[in-house]
Amino acid sequence: MAAARKSARRWFVRGRVQGVGYRYFAQHAATALGLSGYACNLDDGRVEVYAAGSPDALDEFAGMLHRGPRFSDVRGVDEQEAELHQFASFHIR
Repeated sequence: MAAARKSARRWFVRGRVQGVGYRYFAQHAATALGLSGYACNLDDGRVEVYAAGSPDALDEFAGMLHRGPRFSDVRGVDEQEAELHQFASFHIR
């Protein structure tokens, strides 16, 4: 039953990550991996990403968040375990 185990993580992504399609990149990647959650711009220029799903999918997603989309320049990613919330899909806030 390990396949049914879900967890959640939150990332705060720094760099040139607003206005370059970063949230849409995160949404596409999360959807492809079967994750639910959200991505939103923060007032300080960072992007917050929350995702819930299998630990393996979250690990793969984290690697994608460190790379970002083509025109982004990810300078740092702070990751933390998060409380598990239920979302029907991954959306942009």
